[in-house]
Amino acid sequence: MIITSLLDTDLYKFSMMQVVLHHYPASQVEYRFKCRNPGVDLVPYIDEIRDELHGLCSLRFTEDELEYLRSWRFIKSDFVDFLGLFQLNAKYVSIEPAASGNGEIEIRIEGPWLHTILFEVPLLSIINEVYFRNQHPQLDLAEGRRRLREKIALLRDTPGFTDCKIADYGSRRRFSREWHGEVVATLRDGLGPQLAGTSNVWLAWKMGLTPLGTLAHEYLQAHQALGPRLRDSQVAALETWAKEYRGDLGIALSDVYGLSAFLRDFDMYFCKLFDGTRHDSGDPFAWGERVLAHYRANRVDPRNKVLVFSDGLDLPKVMELYRHFEGRCQLAFGVGTNLTNDVGPTPLNIVIKMIRCNGQPVAKLSDSPGKNMCEDPAYVAYLRQVFDIPVPSDEAA
Repeated sequence: MIITSLLDTDLYKFSMMQVVLHHYPASQVEYRFKCRNPGVDLVPYIDEIRDELHGLCSLRFTEDELEYLRSWRFIKSDFVDFLGLFQLNAKYVSIEPAASGNGEIEIRIEGPWLHTILFEVPLLSIINEVYFRNQHPQLDLAEGRRRLREKIALLRDTPGFTDCKIADYGSRRRFSREWHGEVVATLRDGLGPQLAGTSNVWLAWKMGLTPLGTLAHEYLQAHQALGPRLRDSQVAALETWAKEYRGDLGIALSDVYGLSAFLRDFDMYFCKLFDGTRHDSGDPFAWGERVLAHYRANRVDPRNKVLVFSDGLDLPKVMELYRHFEGRCQLAFGVGTNLTNDVGPTPLNIVIKMIRCNGQPVAKLSDSPGKNMCEDPAYVAYLRQVFDIPVPSDEAA
């Protein structure tokens, strides 16, 4: 069985799930899977994926796992008590060949947000591992180990980067669970304090590392249906988050509607209230410059704020960004696929995104149009109008 613990997921799933329990326990949602790699045939592996899904749905949190969660200062006791009763249910997930018949598979997750939010990360991990163990059953990981050693040496041994830290964000697209564990252990032993932690809760627990994460796109997307009105949905999401965590987990995600729309809502109150912001689409250098200028315009010293970079990073890009912004703000870097699935074969670029909440379409309109995902073009057009988001030139054509 690929997933053997419900802690084998990313921290932001638990932090968002607690908000759902306390504020939106009756919300209904729908997620959809997409593979962005052309020509990948996943249909032969549907039965294996289903078998692994049923294994995932047999898991319960152990008492040791619950006590670990209870030790976090921002996790409330009633949420841990709820998790003690929690179990995923496969009835909320359908996995079928796509109607197009081109090797794509269609995965839909539909049900209560509270009972479906934990499917995404382990299900993506399952799809990855099933695919790669079938496609490359005898793969020699020596190449992956060599590449990993080179990355560690580059960051550790290059003068001027002693204070540059990275974190593992690679749960969703890892080559395998076993390889993920080896990568994080190697990073811990090779980088020491230059490894800030990992987004994976189980690995953080077992390896004595700091679990990292706050919120994801689905949280802000859901507020398109949960907020008082669409235009105020981003503000409502941030205010609810602040109400729940009272200063903890203070990194805001900036690219659900694009940076311009985010900065219009991220006023002086939020600039002072949140610890920083996270970049996940668009040009990272331009993004960082605009965010720093925004802090200064709102009478906030950027040197006291964190810029988190997490969009498709590798170590050279991390170091380039660090060199560019060093001393002007606090910096954090989350590296995913380039750490946990750089072993030779081309990694899968797969996602599971929320597309509906309470029967209403929801969408992400980021600064990288290829990341957008919505099944209702009319709603996307309306969203652009409400948030004054221009249509990209390639779409306008």
